[in-house]
Amino acid sequence: MTTPVRTVRVIKDTYLDSVVQLSGTRAMRAVEGVDWATAAMATPANLETLGHEGFDGDDLAGAGPGDLVLAVRAASQDAVEAAEEAGRDAMFSARAAETGADTTEAPARTQTEALARLAGGNVAVISVPGDHAALETHKALSEGLHVLLFSDNVPVAAEVELKTRAEQLGLLVMGPGAGTAMLGRTCLGFANVVAPLAERIGAVAVVAAAGTGAQEAAVLLDRAGVGVTHVVGLGGRDLSADVGGIMGRTAVRALAADPATEAILLVSKPPDARVAATVTAEAGDTPLVAALIGLDDAGVSPTLETGVLAVLDRLGHPRPDVTLGLRTQVEEAIAAIGPERTLVRGLFSGGTLCYESLVVLGRVLGPVHSNTPVDKELGLPAPASAHVCLDLGEEEYTRGRPHPMIDPEARIEHLREQGRDPEVAAIVLDVVLGYGAHPDPAGELAPVCAAITADGGPRVVVYVLGTEHDPQGFERQRRAFREAGCVVTETAARASLAAAAIARREPALAEVAL
Repeated sequence: MTTPVRTVRVIKDTYLDSVVQLSGTRAMRAVEGVDWATAAMATPANLETLGHEGFDGDDLAGAGPGDLVLAVRAASQDAVEAAEEAGRDAMFSARAAETGADTTEAPARTQTEALARLAGGNVAVISVPGDHAALETHKALSEGLHVLLFSDNVPVAAEVELKTRAEQLGLLVMGPGAGTAMLGRTCLGFANVVAPLAERIGAVAVVAAAGTGAQEAAVLLDRAGVGVTHVVGLGGRDLSADVGGIMGRTAVRALAADPATEAILLVSKPPDARVAATVTAEAGDTPLVAALIGLDDAGVSPTLETGVLAVLDRLGHPRPDVTLGLRTQVEEAIAAIGPERTLVRGLFSGGTLCYESLVVLGRVLGPVHSNTPVDKELGLPAPASAHVCLDLGEEEYTRGRPHPMIDPEARIEHLREQGRDPEVAAIVLDVVLGYGAHPDPAGELAPVCAAITADGGPRVVVYVLGTEHDPQGFERQRRAFREAGCVVTETAARASLAAAAIARREPALAEVAL
């Protein structure tokens, strides 16, 4: 057996945000002969991962969180060099070409430098290690900039301080941990391309303490023919008692005053009740619908699907048929599997969609275990013959490898594993399109789905989150999954209901009102 070649390159004082790092990782791993590769900042956690992968710590001596590391394990030195070149091209050359940046000019090292080069800029996207995120956000606020704070691991006290200051300045701090926003038609982070307002009837703004929840709300509105004015991500803690909805209030107040916005859709997992009341009160006379996933309180929509439908009702806009053709697909799926198959497994790239699936499946099937459980007693490891949903975007699954929205590799491993389980009846997949996502997820996932469903294997139920304006092509992606024998649904919540209907052999479940 040939001994693999391991090489580490440390690029000093070069910080790239996680999305760019992941694009480099994906490019390196696509090179023939490469067994494992990563582009990552030299944080203690990433250095630990490199050690587990067999890389020599001496090669990393002196590397720190502000240094970029390219690590490759491959069959030959030629493959290593090709991978490094591909990674550098993905992170630097291709990015410069897309943005029109002058590749002869050194990257800006400070916010002040960046602002000098981009006159009139009014939003800063900050993605630095959590220990430094608060300081960089304060700097941006001092420059009069709104902030999309992508960074995680920011203390709650720092978040409250930042948002209180932003509120006083009339600015937004979206985050921490906010990966999605759309201000006007400018997409930030993971976001989907919606049609211009002139091509739609009505205009709705989305305010969300949930990343993929914000994306799902925006694309369902767009596909229903309704315009989307803005998508404001709050960060997952904003509506908690600790943070108090500071940015939620600021965002709703600003959008209610926006003459282009006719209604507001507020999206969150169950918030603190008092905080939610203060946020919704800021809407005044502007119609506001609260989609608080899993909450059954009167006047609240418990899923993203029902929230969007409620907004359409408020606008007097017709509802689309979210169950179109679904019962027939479910009946065909049931006919193709044996009676021993009774379990549902969910393999999610979107955390909010995983949470929503846990809620929907829990109401129909009973206990569902997860790495992010609704009920803390339903964590992992799950007992034998249990229903399970995994959020594969969580740290335990992404350490040392790309997020599943960017690279399907990790999900493919889990997909094959679940496909071999003789008790599994249905596997739920969310496939997220848009900026930041894989350029052709169906090209990677659909062939695996087709192989799994062959010869009586479990059925794969797929929900494609996207619009026809997304670079991957919404209908093209859906068609590839249909041709692979998958059940393809109109909303994320319907995918979970369809999977439950298959597992219980009850086609009517796929059509029930949520």
